[in-house]
This record gives sequence, structure tokens and C-alpha cells, in this order.
Amino acid sequence: MIKIKTYKSDAFAAIHETAEGMFEAGVIDKQTMRSFDSSCLTAIHDFTGEEIRALREREDVSQSVFAHYMNVSKDYISKWERGEKKPAGPSLKLLSLVKRKGLESII
Repeated sequence: MIKIKTYKSDAFAAIHETAEGMFEAGVIDKQTMRSFDSSCLTAIHDFTGEEIRALREREDVSQSVFAHYMNVSKDYISKWERGEKKPAGPSLKLLSLVKRKGLESII
């Protein structure tokens, strides 16, 4: 399984990739690498149903359209907004990106 990393910017991507190389070579330790991870990678936030609804409404899209861009079903978006289900993994990462940069960032 390949993990896709989402960086805050291209500059952070370059810095993080350099740090990863140094970590693999044994030049920096795990604790330092974690520091680079938190500095360079997009933070993941646990979203409540209200936050997801507010985010979707801020982007001025329907549940169906939002579901399409999030690559989940409309019913799943509805369950997230009602708090019946919680987004996880890639969905949380996408929601974090939409929160920071808008829906255009994942289109």
C-alpha cells in the first residue's frame, strides 16, 4: 500500500523529501523525522458533522456534488453530517485540504 503525502507547499515537499533521505541514511533520528512530518505535511483534523456541513455550505455545493469530489456516496456525506459515521483516512486528508484551500484544491 502506497501512502500519498500531501504537503503544505512545494517548498515543504522538497524539505521533507530531503529529510526522508537523511533519515533513511541514518543521519537524523526518528524523533527529528516526526518533527519534519508535523512541519511539512498537511495536518489532519477530526471533523464533526457540523463542521463538515459548514464546510460543504461554505463551498456552496450540494451533498451530491461534495460526495463526488470526496469520492464517497451522497448517503455517506449525509451520515457524516448527522454524526452517524466519521470520515477516516484519505477522506480526513481531503476534508483538511478543502478546509485550508477550498474545494478547488482537490478538483
